[in-house]
Amino acid sequence: MRAVIQRVGRAQVEIDGQIVGRVEHGLLVYLGVGRDDGSADLEYVANKIHTMRIFPDSSGKLNLDVVQAGGGVLVVSNFTLFGDVSKGRRPAFAAAAEPALAEPLYQRLCDLLRDVGLDVQTGGFGAKMSVAATNDGPINILVDSKRGS
Repeated sequence: MRAVIQRVGRAQVEIDGQIVGRVEHGLLVYLGVGRDDGSADLEYVANKIHTMRIFPDSSGKLNLDVVQAGGGVLVVSNFTLFGDVSKGRRPAFAAAAEPALAEPLYQRLCDLLRDVGLDVQTGGFGAKMSVAATNDGPINILVDSKRGS
């Protein structure tokens, strides 16, 4: 499982011109589910999302996680995180999970984040979305459950 985690001042996702998810302060998470992902990958990524200390404390040091910072999380499904361009110029997505596997893991990740008290907003799984964000920092972190990062 892969996630690109961005600290944002605000972010929103629209589908067909309608805002379906929005955070004013917190994290924008692009989540990709791989073919071989399971519950261990899910728990690893969920834990990283809510415990990563990328928000400043009162002295300006990055010591707070999103819960401590009072932020929300906008989770957007993104199978293209498994795009492979090692052969040619057109990405191959063979490592991405099929929707029947990916969607339940995506939903479960959102539930795990809600269980720790986070306000979790989502995009539309598999939908064509328009995402707008104001990156704060900028801070962008790549988490990959298979690489332990």
